[in-house]
Amino acid sequence: MAWSSPVVLIGLAGTALIALGSLTPAYLPNNSPWWSRLGRFGLVGPSWRFVGTALVLTGLALLIDSWLRLRPGRRSAGSGWFRAGVHPWAVLGVWGLPFLLAPPIFSHDAYSYAAQGWLVINDISPYDGYPGLLPGAFADQVAQEWRYTKTPYGPLAIQIQHLMVEFAGQNPYWSAVAMRIPALLGVILIGILSSRLARRTGHDPHFAAWFATLNPILVIDFIGGAHNDSLMMGLVVLALFVATLGRRSWVLGALIVGVSAAIKQPAFMAALALPLIRHPMRSWRGREVSLALTRILTSLALSVISFCVVSWLTGLGFGWYHAVGVPGMVITVSPATLIGLGVRQVLNLVGATGAAVGAIQVSQTIGLACGIVVIVVLAVRELPRRPLTFLALAYLTVTVAAPALHSWYVLWGFLLLPLVDDAARYVRPATWTTTALLAYGAVNLSWRNDYLSLGVVAAIMLVVTMIWHERRTGQAWTRRGAFRRGRRSRVGPEPSSRPSSGPVSGEPADKEQQ
Repeated sequence: MAWSSPVVLIGLAGTALIALGSLTPAYLPNNSPWWSRLGRFGLVGPSWRFVGTALVLTGLALLIDSWLRLRPGRRSAGSGWFRAGVHPWAVLGVWGLPFLLAPPIFSHDAYSYAAQGWLVINDISPYDGYPGLLPGAFADQVAQEWRYTKTPYGPLAIQIQHLMVEFAGQNPYWSAVAMRIPALLGVILIGILSSRLARRTGHDPHFAAWFATLNPILVIDFIGGAHNDSLMMGLVVLALFVATLGRRSWVLGALIVGVSAAIKQPAFMAALALPLIRHPMRSWRGREVSLALTRILTSLALSVISFCVVSWLTGLGFGWYHAVGVPGMVITVSPATLIGLGVRQVLNLVGATGAAVGAIQVSQTIGLACGIVVIVVLAVRELPRRPLTFLALAYLTVTVAAPALHSWYVLWGFLLLPLVDDAARYVRPATWTTTALLAYGAVNLSWRNDYLSLGVVAAIMLVVTMIWHERRTGQAWTRRGAFRRGRRSRVGPEPSSRPSSGPVSGEPADKEQQ
C-alpha cells in the first residue's frame, strides 16, 4: 500500500508542510476566515511569515525529492522503497490529501473563479462585468490585477464556477475551496487514463504514471491550486483514450474535446490529432493526404459544434473572445514578455521612452508569430504520422510562445510528453523544467512574504538536489532505452517508438497499470 512506502510518506510530509505554510499573506486574502483562527495562536506577523515561508520551501524540497526517488529506471537502492502493488493513483491520493481543505495554493485564481460564479448568481455575465462590480467579500478575495478584468474562460467553466458557489452555500471562502471538486475530477481522469493511454499507443505506461500523474506541478497546481486547466486536460486525456477504442471512436473523442474547450480553449488543438491516432498517414500520396485532411477537418468541425452547443446551453455565448488578452496583462516568466521587458528597460535608459511603451506588446506579438510558425512546421512534419508527438510538442510551443506563462500551463504538454516518440530524450530537460518552475514559485512566494532571500536559497537547494539525484544514478534514467515499453500497442505505436524500462511501482512490465 502507498501508506507503507517511506518514499511516498516523504512526499506526504512535503505536501502537508506546503498546506500549513500556505496560511501566510503570500496567497491568503486579507478577508480570509483563517486570520481569526491564526490570531488565536499568535500565528501572525513577520515571525509567522518567516516560519510559513520556510515550511513551504521545505515541503517543496521534500516533494520533489520523493518524486525523483520514484522515477522508473532508477538504479539506486532507494528505488526498492516503492514496493510492488503501489499504484500511481494511490500515491497521488496520498500526496494530495493535505490540500483538500487547505486554501488555494500558490495562486489566487480559485478566488477569481468564486467571484465569477457570484457574478452569475447575480445575473451578471463575467464576459460583460468583472468581480469589482459587486463590492464585498467575493471581490475582496480576488487579486488586485484581476478584480477589474473580464474573464477569458469558456462558458462551461463559468457555469461550473456558478454551481460550486451554490454548492458552498454562497460562502466566499468555501466557494474558492469548492473549485477543487472539478479540478479533482480532472486529476482523477488523468490518473486513471494516462498510463492506459500510453500502453494502448505503444508507449511506456510507467513513465506516463511517473512523469504525468505524479508530477509535482500537477499535485501543487491542479490539486492545491484548483486550476480549471485540470478538468480541461482531464477531458483531453479522456478524448485521446476514447479515440483508441475503435475505428470511429475519434468522433466521440472530438465531441469530448469540444466540451473541454468550453472550459479552456486550448483544448481545441487535440481535435487535430484524434482521427490520426488509429489512422496515421502511411504515405504522401494524394488519396492518403485527402483522407487525412478530411478526417482532421471533420474532427475539428465536430469539436466546434460541441463547443457551440455547450455555449448555447449555458446561455453565456462567446463573450470570452474579447478577453483573450487578459492573461498577458501581468508580467510572468513568458520568454516573449521577459524579452520585451528587457528591451523596454534598455530603451528607457537611452531615452527612447516613446518606443519603450509598446516594447512588451511588440515582443509578445513576435513571440506568438514564431509560435504559429513552429506549430505549422510540427503539423507538417509530425501530425500525419505521429499525431501524439505533434500534440505534446504543439502544446509546449503554445506555452512558451504565449504572452503569459504559468507552471500549470506547462502541464498541457507535459501530461502528453510520455506519448512522444522517443520520449527518453526529453526526460532530463522536462524534469529540470519542472524543478525550475517550482523554484520560481518558491521565489515568488518568498517575495510575497517579504523573505526573498529564503526563496533564492531554496531555489539553489532544489538545483543541488537535482544534480545530486543525477550523479547518484549516473543519469541512467536519461539514456535512450532507459524505460522499457509495456505490452504491445493495441492500436499500433507511433513510428520509431523506443523501448523503455522498469515500472514506477515495481510491478512486472506486462501487468496493467491501474
